[in-house]
Amino acid sequence: MNFLVVIPARAASTRLPGKPLLDLGGLPMVVRTARQAARSQARRVLVATDDPTIQQTVQAHHIECMLTRPDHATGTDRLAEVTRRLRLPDGDIVVNVQGDEPLIEPTLIDAVAQLLARHTEAAMATCAAPIADAEALFNPNVVKVVCGAGARALYFSRAPIPWARDALADGRKCLASGLPAWHHIGLYAYRAGFLRQFPGLPAGQLEQFESLEQLRALEQGHTILVHTVKHPPTPGIDTAEDLERVRKILAQAVTAPPG
Repeated sequence: MNFLVVIPARAASTRLPGKPLLDLGGLPMVVRTARQAARSQARRVLVATDDPTIQQTVQAHHIECMLTRPDHATGTDRLAEVTRRLRLPDGDIVVNVQGDEPLIEPTLIDAVAQLLARHTEAAMATCAAPIADAEALFNPNVVKVVCGAGARALYFSRAPIPWARDALADGRKCLASGLPAWHHIGLYAYRAGFLRQFPGLPAGQLEQFESLEQLRALEQGHTILVHTVKHPPTPGIDTAEDLERVRKILAQAVTAPPG
């Protein structure tokens, strides 16, 4: 495998100020995420940030870091700058691992990169897990993806899709038996050439209404492949409650007897 992991990290966060540097078991969150990503088969792991303090902290832990422009609207824009500055060949694969995913599974990173490597016609790859209950299906914060033949993403939405007409008649809210409902997991692999082009693509109506950046690629006719897993990975950290949850998981891992 020959791919690069880039971890975008910015200091600004409305719910958790300074999130990348929050302590997790004695390590800053972004450092723990980078170390976890380094357990994958990636040839290189790099943190991309707009904050000099984050850069200094990451480098102090002997992790590569690039200081990027402060005006990027999204992490994808930040990754595009990295690919330009590194002059990566168009066919190189870049995996975007969010800086607030300290428990991400290295094998999941490998699987998404491998999926894209096997299918040269695709511009991107991502992953999804089955939706297990109606609450998740109807939660707009749980992004759904519908897939077609060959693991191709057909659409991403905050709405409950696919819509089980008969099971949901008369306003019922349930998860129909056998419904192929998938929860999209925000881990992406890109071809470097496409990643450089992506910020320049016009944002379409679907992206703007759903507030889902990946719809821009679909609206412009690009192929996104979806790697599916049986069980959802451990969620990332968005809130103070998430932070405490991950701290407890790490503490338990330290105190657990050797197996």
